[in-house]
Amino acid sequence: MTDLAILAVQPEVKGRSLWADARRRFMHNKAAVAGLAILILVTLLCFGAPYLGLRDQDEINWDMISVGPNWAEGYYFGTDQNGRDLFVRTLYGGQVSLIVGMVATLVSLVIGTLWGATAGFIGGRTDNVMMRIVDILYSIPFIFFVILLTVVFNKSMVLIYLAIGAVSWLDMARIVRGQTISIRRKEFIEAAHASGVSNWRIITRHIIPNCLGPVVVYMTLTVPAVILTESFLSYLGMGVQEPNSSWGTLISEGAKSMDIAPWAVVFPSAVMVVTLLALNFVGDGLRDALDPKDR
Repeated sequence: MTDLAILAVQPEVKGRSLWADARRRFMHNKAAVAGLAILILVTLLCFGAPYLGLRDQDEINWDMISVGPNWAEGYYFGTDQNGRDLFVRTLYGGQVSLIVGMVATLVSLVIGTLWGATAGFIGGRTDNVMMRIVDILYSIPFIFFVILLTVVFNKSMVLIYLAIGAVSWLDMARIVRGQTISIRRKEFIEAAHASGVSNWRIITRHIIPNCLGPVVVYMTLTVPAVILTESFLSYLGMGVQEPNSSWGTLISEGAKSMDIAPWAVVFPSAVMVVTLLALNFVGDGLRDALDPKDR
């Protein structure tokens, strides 16, 4: 049999793409998969709460004020000092906390990615000016800046999301800038230049897609930080307002009656801790899966 015949009968071998390889490596990380499963479960429970036939989050039962967990009556986490179902309020509070985490992270992603990619690609004086602005913003205390924005925005829910995201993009910008500097002299970038492609198109079609690995990892680490920031603001009374709730407001309310009703602070805190741990496990798994040095 000739060499051509041998090649003709051999099966075609298909290589895996980088993203397929990353997915395979992620699925082999048991901690990351477990974290993803927990995160999906918590998300489904929180956003599916209105369809589970549960009580309203502001429904008051005057006969069940500050009562511990009572499975017979359907109060799985007990009640708060106003006789409201703590399990239901924890689920609805999770909606707010998760939305804050995702929206604020997306805002920081858009601002930080465009800012860092533009500064790193153009370079020179533009890079110096843009990064000096980042340095100036870094010098402002993070929490103070967020509190100032929430006061200006008058505690509006949507504007609070945007306020937290607007001050969370600094690290993202530095990460993307570093990645951009490392790839802006690559052959495919030079080829795009030679073909007459505009700088903006090179940034959006070539630079940013090649920075997605570190960006995706950093996003999973930013969401827990944003949720903690919102919880801290709610704990100070500057975040979500009644009758709405978040994990931060529930922990704040539970801390006031912790001596007589410890479950009011234990259960919301436990749910938030489990969610944050799951997010961190997913972030660690993505970091390992997308690490080019470990392929």
